Amino acid sequence: MIKAVFFFCSGWLFSATKLVNPFFALLDPEVAHRLAVSAAARGWVPREKRPDPSILELEVWGRKFSNPIGLAAGFDKNAEAVEGLLGLGYGFVEVGSVTPVPQEGNPKPRIFRLREERAIINRCGFNSEGIQAVAKRLGAQHGKRKLDESSSTSPTANDGGKPGGKAGPGILGVNLGKNKTSEDAANDYVQGVHTLSQYADYLVINVSSPNTPGLRQLQGRKQLKDLVKKVQAARDEMQWGDEGPPPLLVKIAPDLSKQDLEDIAAVALALQVDGLIISNTTISRPDSISQNPLSQEVGGLSGKPLFDLSTSVLKEMYNLTRGKIPLIGCGGVGSGEEAYKKIRAGATLVQLYTAFAYGGPALIPRIKAELAECLERDGYKSVHEAVGADCI
Repeated sequence: MIKAVFFFCSGWLFSATKLVNPFFALLDPEVAHRLAVSAAARGWVPREKRPDPSILELEVWGRKFSNPIGLAAGFDKNAEAVEGLLGLGYGFVEVGSVTPVPQEGNPKPRIFRLREERAIINRCGFNSEGIQAVAKRLGAQHGKRKLDESSSTSPTANDGGKPGGKAGPGILGVNLGKNKTSEDAANDYVQGVHTLSQYADYLVINVSSPNTPGLRQLQGRKQLKDLVKKVQAARDEMQWGDEGPPPLLVKIAPDLSKQDLEDIAAVALALQVDGLIISNTTISRPDSISQNPLSQEVGGLSGKPLFDLSTSVLKEMYNLTRGKIPLIGCGGVGSGEEAYKKIRAGATLVQLYTAFAYGGPALIPRIKAELAECLERDGYKSVHEAVGADCI
């Protein structure tokens, strides 16, 4: 019932965006991505004004989410379109990865569509305008919001327990990366914390991209422990108001051994990491894409073929951390049913990206409606009740 009503009312603007998908599909993937970011930055995308189904509301890290569906890092790398993307109806949007110093990333072409498999291979390599450019954008947005609040008599996004964060309606995450030529990874992440944490509802240490040499080695037990301790210290030494510092998460790869996962879980529990994102793209090539000649391209694979692997790692990590750490499930989500499977496998929140690249804005209200229907079908009254239902 929820799905039927919500989807029917999802608005002709969302439905109309399906008409432009074939046009974007004809363009070079990176050109299409650039146009999509520009459109969202200029407000040339639909704006969701209907409330989310109440069954999707949840609280994590003391922050209220109107729904658990978020946009993963990699789409809005330079925080150009935060307002437009949150306006699409995401519960949260994660920008980045942001590097301290601007860098071009790897040579083009570096993004490849595997259309039949609903997948993408990318080897972008943290192309970023740098933390100063991102800080300028987020600072301007933050200032504009504060000005609007002070000149308005209406309640703010956080009053009365309404969902919202530092970016207004919706929660904003900032994903931090390191520069390719940097010899001090910890210092790169610390710079990101010092410059950007004041604008973030949560921060992410990305140590899992396969496209920056040596980055994934930071997932080792000793390396990760040393890195997290330094970044936590940098965050905690800053001055914070009553709301306290932003939660600090770590984003990990799906291409890890059982011992690797046990080490990461041990570090996360010992240092009280606020959350883990599971997972980034994979360097593996599942049998489902083996016949596609583009599968041989170097880079990280995302989209539908990643779903089973990333969900398996998610479930394992939920068990290893004994459900004590909030997990964000990412990898291959393209429907409400798949988001629901992530939640049952241990995810409190769910992110997508590749499915959005293929489906456009119309995908978002559909996923939320389907997820609400799944929860209602199985007798759950909230997302939290379903988290880890398939785990031991």
